[in-house]
Amino acid sequence: MPGSSPAPRSILHVDMDAFYASVEQRDRPELRGRPVIVGGLGGRGVVCAASYEARPFGVHSAMPTATAKRLCPHAIFLPVRMKLYAEIGRQVRDILLSFTPLVEPLSLDEAFLDVAGCEPLFGPAPAIAAQIKTRVKSETGLTASVGVAPNKFLAKLASDHGKPNGLVVVGHDRISEFLAPLPVGRIWGVGKKAEQRLQALGIETIGQLARLAEQDLVGQFGELGQHFRQLANGNDNREVVRDREAKSISTETTFAKDISDRQLLRDWLLDLTDQLAARLRHAGLRARTIELKIRSSDFKTRHRAQALPEASNATDAIWQTAQLIFEQGLTREMLPLRLLGVGATRLTGEAPAQRSLFDTDERDRQHSLDRTVDAIRKQFGSSAVQRGALVDRIEKDKL
Repeated sequence: MPGSSPAPRSILHVDMDAFYASVEQRDRPELRGRPVIVGGLGGRGVVCAASYEARPFGVHSAMPTATAKRLCPHAIFLPVRMKLYAEIGRQVRDILLSFTPLVEPLSLDEAFLDVAGCEPLFGPAPAIAAQIKTRVKSETGLTASVGVAPNKFLAKLASDHGKPNGLVVVGHDRISEFLAPLPVGRIWGVGKKAEQRLQALGIETIGQLARLAEQDLVGQFGELGQHFRQLANGNDNREVVRDREAKSISTETTFAKDISDRQLLRDWLLDLTDQLAARLRHAGLRARTIELKIRSSDFKTRHRAQALPEASNATDAIWQTAQLIFEQGLTREMLPLRLLGVGATRLTGEAPAQRSLFDTDERDRQHSLDRTVDAIRKQFGSSAVQRGALVDRIEKDKL
């Protein structure tokens, strides 16, 4: 109806706790309670995950493994088992989809859900969050933190606030109380330089930012100032969009510490591309265009896109294009990076057009390979099969 307000939303943010490291501790009980660091083990290796026992020593993801060894020499250092983590991520996603079709995956171990429409069936949002945590624990042996709130921004902050193994609910009547004491750097889009500028204005907390006049923020940051003020007051109108309904599908990672090493960034991009292609196949979609997203340490964001020769969800085809954009688009002045992502746009559910016999044979071979990889991962779960490029990288890390 005209003039009617939008239906209230109940948003959950589900985030697995220290995912890679927790999987290793689950599979090797002797590692429980000990600092575990998962990542590349070679000279250029990088930390992908650190257990909570390792974090008090200053170890965090995206840190060079050599630095982690200096900070926590008694830790257990293990190689990445990406295929195993991907299979467990699919298990978790299946659990989420059993409660609502409105699941927006962000990565292997993280997703938003809109559960407003399923509350008559499963109970209020906090009860659904508790059920999800229970099922994740019983079916995977792992813990998840869940934030419950009226929008994505608040739900994400809530899940972070409760880690590990937390369940934090931010109701409409608690938004200001919850946000006010948090540091202003928790606002999406506030990087180090913006945080320094806000601190120069005497703004240390989100509560202080919320009280700042909009014209002052716009004067300092332009349109971004309006964005900051909206979030500081707990306003976020973004909807949860499932893969099948999305105009684009993307996967990205924000590094705990900025990365300058191009080879490390290329390795991260390979993993992100593998996840992206699998999500496209799961959704029954193909991409016509691949987009690279990079964000520098000073929060400058750049998007570069290139059309595929034909719509595809084949891992190799997407990787070849993503790699090309990476080499051409990542200039020296953008380094170091704080964020890297790869996306698929101009999505279609249609089959690719018929081309030459040779092209068709090669395309069919790639699709057959992808289907086989997906099936083996789904049935056996662990590193039963790996793509050659990933194997090469793991072998290099062992040297």
